[in-house]
Amino acid sequence: MQPIALAAILAIVVPISGMVWLSFTGDRAALRRIKANLGGRSAQASQSLNISQQFSSLSKRITPRGYEAWLDKQLSGAGRPKQWPLSRILMIKPMLAFGGALLGLLVFMGSPSAGRFFIAFVIVALAYFLPDILLRNFAQKRREAIRLELPNALDQMLISVQAGLGFETAMGRAGENGRGPLADELIRTLQDIQVGRSRKEAYLALSERVDVPAVRTFVRAVVQADTYGIAIAGVLKTQAKDMRIKRRQMAEEHAMKMPVKMLFPLIFFILPTLFIILLGPAVLQIMAVFS
Repeated sequence: MQPIALAAILAIVVPISGMVWLSFTGDRAALRRIKANLGGRSAQASQSLNISQQFSSLSKRITPRGYEAWLDKQLSGAGRPKQWPLSRILMIKPMLAFGGALLGLLVFMGSPSAGRFFIAFVIVALAYFLPDILLRNFAQKRREAIRLELPNALDQMLISVQAGLGFETAMGRAGENGRGPLADELIRTLQDIQVGRSRKEAYLALSERVDVPAVRTFVRAVVQADTYGIAIAGVLKTQAKDMRIKRRQMAEEHAMKMPVKMLFPLIFFILPTLFIILLGPAVLQIMAVFS
């Protein structure tokens, strides 16, 4: 065989043989490496998960039941964010307290005194209750947003019911067209009904989750109408009218409070500045004359 033909055959056979060998051996090696990495990561993840579960159970055991129920209520009012379940909050509070204790210890060791000790104690308490403060603040803002959205949602449900739709369908329309926490709560209530929960239990659960007096009044009226067979359109019309009246009254109340709230900035900041600007030159001239 001529050298040129042999070189051409080798140039074709050798690359193909190398590709076949790599396809049968390289993938298996990579697969073994991937399995080893996944196995190691899963073992590490399971170990860290067990440690976090043990720490969370320990934090839950040392937390009083009443305080845990209060935190759960605040989480319900905040919409139960997925990133911060109750177990994670109970787990992170001792960690924050430990960090606050270290910071307080540094503050106290800088110059030991009774005042520094009190400051260190305040730092530890503030670090421990910081999640409670943030959670309560977020829950209050969410309740206020629900209270403001309720009259518009009732108007939408009233229009849908008067157009011939059922109450649950009207609630679904209001939840789909609305934006905000109230729309999410309405959709969740419908989901509770769809999974087999009775309408009364779903409505009462809505009032307990939201914890807004206006929503509680509306739910109580709807439950009574469903129990005694009262037309839901009339109930919605009455509730929508009452909510609009209450919203107008609260707006008037806030408007009446504005002069009182503006009194302190006026006395302590605005009037002294005006006195300095208006009477300052005269005072300087009088001082120059008498000097």
